[in-house]
Amino acid sequence: MTLVLGRRQVLLGGLALGGCAAVPDDIIGVAGAPTSAEAGPRSTHDIFVVTTRALDPNPAVLFSSRRSDGLSFASATVTIPLTHQAGRVERPDRLPPDPSQQMTVVEPFLYNEDGFVAAIDAALAARPRSDRHALVFVHGYNTTLAEALLRLGQFVEDSGYTGVPILFSWASGGRLLNYVYDLNSVLAARDDLIRAAEVLARTQTTAVDVVAHSMGNLLTVEAMRQAQLLGRFNETGRLRYIILASPDVDVDLFRRQLEPFPRDERRFFVLISRDDGALRVSRLLAGGVPRVGAGDVEPLAAIGVTVIDLSEIEVGGLSHTKFAESPEIVQLIGARLSRDGPLETAAGPSLAESLAASVAAVGATASSE
Repeated sequence: MTLVLGRRQVLLGGLALGGCAAVPDDIIGVAGAPTSAEAGPRSTHDIFVVTTRALDPNPAVLFSSRRSDGLSFASATVTIPLTHQAGRVERPDRLPPDPSQQMTVVEPFLYNEDGFVAAIDAALAARPRSDRHALVFVHGYNTTLAEALLRLGQFVEDSGYTGVPILFSWASGGRLLNYVYDLNSVLAARDDLIRAAEVLARTQTTAVDVVAHSMGNLLTVEAMRQAQLLGRFNETGRLRYIILASPDVDVDLFRRQLEPFPRDERRFFVLISRDDGALRVSRLLAGGVPRVGAGDVEPLAAIGVTVIDLSEIEVGGLSHTKFAESPEIVQLIGARLSRDGPLETAAGPSLAESLAASVAAVGATASSE
């Protein structure tokens, strides 16, 4: 009895750390009050939102953990504090937040579909022609809307991404014990992600990149597989990079998900790490079946995807968010995503080559210290 309880406590502790750290849910649109003109944020990022969440009665939550029957559209501005450190999300732990010390989410705005398309086109038109691309971020398990906005804001800031950031937020319960609810929310959102791609196709984006994290990879690859089977995958030809960071996906399932894609069209970049503590817990919950994000390089590469092993990168914690928490990795990803043009046609090393070189350099530096 003691052993079982102890193991359960370890599992729950690991899952708690694997999801985003808790922040107040009601921070959206809550502006801080700086004490002087110099105490405001150092930068801001406008983020567009497509979500399967239902509206929340509290405007400071905006969208709840409940599932809606269709898509909703919004935008918000994430502010970055003066004291920001690359790789970190300075989350408010109380209200109101201090914008000189903490990230905030302000100026939320709701759209209908046509207004959303027009707003994205306006944001694109305000950029140089070379920057008129979009990044779609699909978050993972145990994540509220506020947490997802803060993470994407941090990624944009630290990567130097120059296009238009778009958050696809599915109805995660945002709570430790909602793993099964989240899994079902992911499966329920497959058609909605395809629909979101159709909405984005109406905009004037020159290219679209996708970054998915953790359980968000299950949603992303499932939706792409479904679109492929329907003959609707990447109909516009604008889809470039598909980056799957720390996928919380069964390895056997992943292999089957990719079967509809010809091997020369499996343009997936899979970021793995053998020290991913959150995926170790997920593997235990899954009966011992390995997760893609903590798998071995060779079996994954044999499937036909590009595997980038980040095991040598140290970020602390459970190592589940290295794509955003490692300053070197996030900057390299941002530099590649900010380039104009089709996949891997730009001069210079490829994304995989650049990341592999960075991992080797960081590993060599760490071993010499």
